[in-house]
Amino acid sequence: MKLYSKLGQVITVLGVMGALTLPIRAQVLNSAASTITLNAVLNQSVSVTLSANAVNFSLTAGSANNPGSTSITATTTWTLKPSVGSVKLYAFFANSASALNDGASNNIPSADFQISNNGGAFNALTNTAPFGGANAGLQLSSTPILGNNKTGTRNDVMNFIINLAPLPNLPAGAYTGTLTIQAQAI
Repeated sequence: MKLYSKLGQVITVLGVMGALTLPIRAQVLNSAASTITLNAVLNQSVSVTLSANAVNFSLTAGSANNPGSTSITATTTWTLKPSVGSVKLYAFFANSASALNDGASNNIPSADFQISNNGGAFNALTNTAPFGGANAGLQLSSTPILGNNKTGTRNDVMNFIINLAPLPNLPAGAYTGTLTIQAQAI
């Protein structure tokens, strides 16, 4: 039995030595958490770009149908907040009495300038818009802003006619004017 006793002591010593040779694990130590504040701003915007910036007309005295040389596409692009209800596009002149003039006191009024938007009927610029002169504008379109189109794009294709039937005594000349296209988000 002495042998078993000695053997037990040897095994105990070996067990203790084995335990001492295991790696000693350090206690886990964490720092305090630090935070980073992130600020990202997407500003509201609305813009209009035009496919061209000039339209020419060959006028015929007394004719109601003097079409423009080209159509122009207005592309309205927006990024809006949830509180905006619609995006409206307007065409307007600064003055209804002299939308186009020859520089010598002869005028073509805005009532005789007409726009067809997206193939619709031709309409004269006789409304008061948020921009431009009184009775010198036309609302071209209105896009309701819903939850799925807070960011969006719309194309409006405009065709133009000058109606000279109400101006039978308009003298020959080079008539120029500036039509402005502007969008409003409200």
